[in-house]
Amino acid sequence: MKIIIAGAGEVGFHLSKLLSYESHEIILIDKDKDRLLYADTKLDIKTLQQDATSIQALKDAHIENSDLFIAVTSSETTNITACVISKKLGAKKTIARISNSEFTDNKEKINFAELGIDELISTEELATSEIKLLLKKVTFNETHEFEGGKLTMVAMILSRWAPVVGKSVKEAAGIYAGINFMPIAIKRKNTEDTIIPRGDTIFQVGDQVYFITLEKGVDELNRLSAKENKPIKNVMILGGSKIGEKTARDLCGKGLNIKLIEYHKKRAIELAEELPNAMVIYGDARDVELLEEENVSEMDAVVAVTGRSETNIMSCLMAQSKGVKRTVALVQNVDYFSLSKNIGIDTLINKKLLAANSIFRYIRKGDVLEMTILNDVNAEIIEFQAHEGSKITKKSIKDLKFPRNAIIGGVIRDNTGIIALGDFKIQEDDKVVICCFPKTISKVERFFN
Repeated sequence: MKIIIAGAGEVGFHLSKLLSYESHEIILIDKDKDRLLYADTKLDIKTLQQDATSIQALKDAHIENSDLFIAVTSSETTNITACVISKKLGAKKTIARISNSEFTDNKEKINFAELGIDELISTEELATSEIKLLLKKVTFNETHEFEGGKLTMVAMILSRWAPVVGKSVKEAAGIYAGINFMPIAIKRKNTEDTIIPRGDTIFQVGDQVYFITLEKGVDELNRLSAKENKPIKNVMILGGSKIGEKTARDLCGKGLNIKLIEYHKKRAIELAEELPNAMVIYGDARDVELLEEENVSEMDAVVAVTGRSETNIMSCLMAQSKGVKRTVALVQNVDYFSLSKNIGIDTLINKKLLAANSIFRYIRKGDVLEMTILNDVNAEIIEFQAHEGSKITKKSIKDLKFPRNAIIGGVIRDNTGIIALGDFKIQEDDKVVICCFPKTISKVERFFN
């Protein structure tokens, strides 16, 4: 595919990096010479120093031959304008990064496709949704729902008390009545290795294990984690960014008790007016005495979404030292993910990865419905649609000769989630959730063509 990306900031660079691994033709447009020079030296892509809203610049990039135009600059107006112009000039599909939630809230009323924008991506909204989902499933450090929760991906780190430690996947399955969840990936502690588990794979202490589960399997996984599944009621949010504000508003709407600490006085006053059901405090999230005065030890969760990754990480570490069971930190650098697991941070979220997850489904083949890139793990989880005649429907799973570095985690049939084992036969219109290594994706796609 030919893909043109407008904006060489964090989101644009990360997308260019991921997509360049897929052997797509990438053109990155930005006005900032230094950003483009950095991207040019790091990635095998073409760069163009121009304004993304320039008609001539888009013509120079041969927009008329592009399969996808992605506008992810820091300016919402630029992104919308660039997409509208690109569509008129012949781009097959356009995606705009936006920050105003009014646009996404009113997608049903305003047909943005008629304007030339096929999809709107709000990194702030994606981050807020991720935070709410993580607070809902408190024993897990990563989670992603497919088809509204018919199947859910959850991840946890196995403690020495977890009942499956020292057992094989096959032996562990015998502990629970029925099959309501399946391990799909394992990241060993202090290693870079990712494992697609098989029946003889042994669970070890410190493993970061990813599961596909049915709703009724969540309670079983909670017991497997050997952690207390305490409902979240009191939440402290550090940082009054758009993410912090939206998270506070949504959680207040669910009846949770919210304290929000904001460093800038003017912004704190604005938030106090906008969030009448939350307690807004003017102060520094790095101030340990302030957090203690605000009874951080009584919080069920602390969510750190200031503009500084280091502040967010350190605040969460401090909160954990005071007995807070659930912490979530927003970070900009994906390299922090492996560090976080070594120092004990529950969960990190990254807007770049969330945006990539949303955008990637437009690049994949074989009718990809949804996908998520696992944090600090060399694997992806993809939801495919099976069609009449697809190779995946020809035989039972065990007879398909499915790639070794891929695993079918579950199937959604007639709006019901199913954990699919070897004797299961996938049918037309089934939605199939698969975990695989990036280098194996092209082989998996051929089963759905």
